[in-house]
Amino acid sequence: MNNTANLTSHQDLWRNVTVGNTTWVYRPAVNSALNDAISAVVIIIIIINMVSLGCTMEVSKIKYHIMKPKGVAIAVVSQYVIMPLTAFCLAKGFQLSDITAVSVLVCGCCPGGQFSNTLTLALKGDINLSIVMTSCSMLLAMGMMPLLLYIYCKSFPSVRNAVPYVQIILSLVLTLVPCGIGILINTYRPQYSKRVTKVGMIILLIFTVVTLTLAIIANGRYILTVLSPSLLAIAGLMPLIGYCFGYVFSAIFRLSLEKYIDRSLSLYIYRERQTHRTVSMETGCQNIVLCATILKVAFPIEVVGPLYLFPVVYFVFQFFEAAMIIMLFWCYQRFKKKEKGKTCASPGEVGESPTKGLGNPRD
Repeated sequence: MNNTANLTSHQDLWRNVTVGNTTWVYRPAVNSALNDAISAVVIIIIIINMVSLGCTMEVSKIKYHIMKPKGVAIAVVSQYVIMPLTAFCLAKGFQLSDITAVSVLVCGCCPGGQFSNTLTLALKGDINLSIVMTSCSMLLAMGMMPLLLYIYCKSFPSVRNAVPYVQIILSLVLTLVPCGIGILINTYRPQYSKRVTKVGMIILLIFTVVTLTLAIIANGRYILTVLSPSLLAIAGLMPLIGYCFGYVFSAIFRLSLEKYIDRSLSLYIYRERQTHRTVSMETGCQNIVLCATILKVAFPIEVVGPLYLFPVVYFVFQFFEAAMIIMLFWCYQRFKKKEKGKTCASPGEVGESPTKGLGNPRD
């Protein structure tokens, strides 16, 4: 039995005719062959993405953080509490139609993506912790994502019993296979890991452009639905809230306190803030490839329409907001470096830096 048959599309979204008192249903602008082609390309993209992600995972580091799980626990709570709750509140606040709200919720309930590792590197965060956080959130997604969707979708009458949980779980399970292949490559053939990741990113970029082109052709004028003011506002607010709350949440629990309490105060502060930046990026960055795949493959095209492209809009805001944060961080570092230089050059200064012999921590 297909529960998604109970879903009805929003009048203002999928309007094809102008007859009163009609339940409006989206109809693709082209035949089903092109729609199937898009689904196939999306599946290829998620396979490439997950193999690349697996190539960044190291079993030894995952084991280490599992034995000392405080950092991972805080990141998981940030990922699966802050983002789903943010998506739910925004969907309610902007009074989205049920199917549109579900699309936003799927994005909010997704695990962290590989892009967060790149952003963590740019922010001089803890890259090892970032990779472990991404790995753990991906593994937990099999249980957490369907559970969270079940909880939050109760507030939307027409989708309460219509979300295809089985298809979503199957999609998540299938993503673990290419991820496992990537882990095996990194474990037994580590010399190929970087090459696989680089080639994978190039192919991923090409296939993404192909998918967007096919999607625009297939959806025609309905593509503007994804660019509605409410969805643009949500796509802009979600990652920003994730970045901010991730940092604050990590700071509240004073992540990394037990690791650096015996070191110099300066180095401790640096390490602590480094970890806060890592959790911030992990919280705000969603796996938009996985999100788009679930919306495209698990939901019928007549139901979801072009909303499977919402993750792309989210990614644009996710990228530019992160870029702004990185630029501000770099400017702050330059300013601190100049201030430190002036202080060191001032006459009458005595004593040595408390971090001598411990490296050169940068805030």
